[in-house]
Amino acid sequence: MQFRQVFEDIFRFEILLAAGVFAAIAAALLLALALSRKKSGDRRRRDSHPLVEGGYALVLAAVAGVIVYITASAHDEVREASTTNRTDPAPAAEVKVTAFQWCWQFDYARNDKTVTGVCSEKDRKLPTLIVPAGQPVKFNLTSSDVIHSFWIPDLAVKMDAFPDHTNSVTLTFDHPGRWLGRCAEFCGPYHPSMHFYVRAVPPEQYEQWVQA
Repeated sequence: MQFRQVFEDIFRFEILLAAGVFAAIAAALLLALALSRKKSGDRRRRDSHPLVEGGYALVLAAVAGVIVYITASAHDEVREASTTNRTDPAPAAEVKVTAFQWCWQFDYARNDKTVTGVCSEKDRKLPTLIVPAGQPVKFNLTSSDVIHSFWIPDLAVKMDAFPDHTNSVTLTFDHPGRWLGRCAEFCGPYHPSMHFYVRAVPPEQYEQWVQA
């Protein structure tokens, strides 16, 4: 899944950056304490240190600029990876995802197949979204009532579903598997039970399921 690697790279970079900033601040604090003890008999004080303060502000601005640049680049990478271009191969499947209080409906565009279920605490009744592994799948997300959010935590996939609007995203599930999906936008009293499954199967198995 293309999203997960991008987000993991961002988190790894930001953790390392935060650790470096923490170490620098801790070192500066310890140095200041050591110098203040060494010169405890000196009564003279300076109200400001323009050069030091200016350098500190420049360092902060540089760090903030790097974070903004890395985050914006990652956002563009995710958007490019999830958008179907004219030169890209046609999606192997196209699914309309309709969120409603408090469950999901999946309509497959090419064969009029509809999948729904009962969103409850019992996993066996949850709606299951079947997709072909290793092939692009286009999702068209909408809502029939309030704002919801299509979220697959283990794959770092999340996109909002709005009433009277369609958000489209193209995803490729790299290997067969099953993942739990949830609604990430509070949508009422039964929001916590608004779960679904995504199941990626080999392409030949997907075709058999479609034709069944």
